[in-house]
Amino acid sequence: MIVVDTNIISYFYLNADYSSLAEQIFQKDPMWSAPLLWRSEFRSVLAFYLRRQIISLPEAIEIFELAEELLKGNEYEINSAQVLSLSHQSGCSAYDCEFVNLAKDLNTALVTEDKKILKNFQKYAMPMCQFLKIC
Repeated sequence: MIVVDTNIISYFYLNADYSSLAEQIFQKDPMWSAPLLWRSEFRSVLAFYLRRQIISLPEAIEIFELAEELLKGNEYEINSAQVLSLSHQSGCSAYDCEFVNLAKDLNTALVTEDKKILKNFQKYAMPMCQFLKIC
């Protein structure tokens, strides 16, 4: 099991620069987990794609439902005090620290391309290429 942030989920379901890497990550470890926050963030990504007319509303709904199914049973409530402490220590957003906190709680890796998270949480966070052992 790994924790993935919303960008990784987005890369997996939407045609983007890192989509092929996200697919490889899924092949290597298909048990993805995330804080419940991923839902709101992913809806925001899909709304952006809708506004840009990159995808249709039925496509957006289908993509969201597929992502829900993927993460079913692996979505977690996050402790606010721990998130605020991580945010305070690192300067990262509370949103980002929810993913870090989950990786810490589950004692697993957070796969992300977020440079600030990667810089501040090297113990828990790793870029896609490192997880795949290709960099």
